[in-house]
Amino acid sequence: MIEIRNVRKVFGPLTVLKGIDLDVNKGELLCLIGASGSGKSTLLQCINGLEPIQGGEIVVDGISVHDPETDINLLRRKLGIVFQQYNAFPHLTALENVALAPRVVARLSRDEASEIARKHLAHVGLGDKADALPSRLSGGQQQRLAIARALAMEPSYMLFDEVTSALDPELVGEVLETMRLLKSEGMTMVVVTHDIDFVRESADRVAFLHQGEVCELGTAEEVIDNPKREQTQRFLRRERRQACNAARTSAA
Repeated sequence: MIEIRNVRKVFGPLTVLKGIDLDVNKGELLCLIGASGSGKSTLLQCINGLEPIQGGEIVVDGISVHDPETDINLLRRKLGIVFQQYNAFPHLTALENVALAPRVVARLSRDEASEIARKHLAHVGLGDKADALPSRLSGGQQQRLAIARALAMEPSYMLFDEVTSALDPELVGEVLETMRLLKSEGMTMVVVTHDIDFVRESADRVAFLHQGEVCELGTAEEVIDNPKREQTQRFLRRERRQACNAARTSAA
């Protein structure tokens, strides 16, 4: 499991995370929701060790992420992370993009890495795109390529940071379906998202972050359908208005 204990993160004079306490259990899909600037993406990067912390501790499978003695590169093999931007190498094919980390980091042979890459491309529905360059893929396909690339290191956990926010509305569904597939297979996931419908349908638990603190935590039914805090209610009303406006714009 992932244990987050009293984690503080400071950027200059700004305290972004103010004593976060959370557990992520094996096989769970935990969604992080909240307004921009509430600390959601920063928390993901702290879990992965991409950002240092100024207080508290994050423990993954009994290993303290920010302990100076921790081999962070080895630990990150447990923690696949997918960002808003696809970050594929434009000069490499889909197969070569996915095979790169197994070949360079895990030091597998070219044939072994290619076999793993083909398996995970097929897993996310891109089995027929192995020889395509990223520029020949749609936005949804490029995001699924990023997921396949993270899966190629056989992580125990997947961290998703607003992976559909840069996509056209008609491409969002195929990426969310891939994430639902991973959930059905028992993958432990922490997902930062503004897609409230996905949260309601797929999350085991939801954490609403407000100004660097966990303001509300519970099941989707508790947090989305019956929020207790005024901050949560206000955020959800705003998200629903924005979703309705986006739907009208798309229909027009």
